[in-house]
Amino acid sequence: MKIVVVSDTHMPRMSKKLPERLLSELSNADAIIHAGDWTKQSVYESLAAYAPTYGVAGNNDGEDIVRRFGLRKQLVLEGVRIGIVHGHGAKRLATESHAIEAFKNVKLDAIVYGHSHVPVLRRLEGMLVFNPGSPTDKRRQPLYSFGIFNITRGELQAKHIFYGDKT
Repeated sequence: MKIVVVSDTHMPRMSKKLPERLLSELSNADAIIHAGDWTKQSVYESLAAYAPTYGVAGNNDGEDIVRRFGLRKQLVLEGVRIGIVHGHGAKRLATESHAIEAFKNVKLDAIVYGHSHVPVLRRLEGMLVFNPGSPTDKRRQPLYSFGIFNITRGELQAKHIFYGDKT
């Protein structure tokens, strides 16, 4: 199973359309995860045209998106337990720490979060901690990014896709 993982699209302010590099991966995706800051419902509709799309709201999303997606979600895809949260909140905690805290005492195989626009791929006590970065708003990062999860026989593999042109 191929899952495309995105966050922080901030559309249409940061881009009027999904980048071509992202579209090429969406064309054969089995599912899509969005970790918040869609900013418009139309982003969901664009993604859902490719594959079932799961996500949460971020701090830049309006009440309509918060009502539709909520702030925290757990899914099971091919036996892999994935928690999704944007990661914003308590200022005293770093984004990653806040995301991990959101699922305290929940048994997960992976946590997906966004908010910082900083790509992260690491393991914490056997759990994947993953931030895809942003496909449209790299901020101070050298490249735009999103992620790909592949699940084969219950095993989760993850990687980032980095690129320089968001058109």
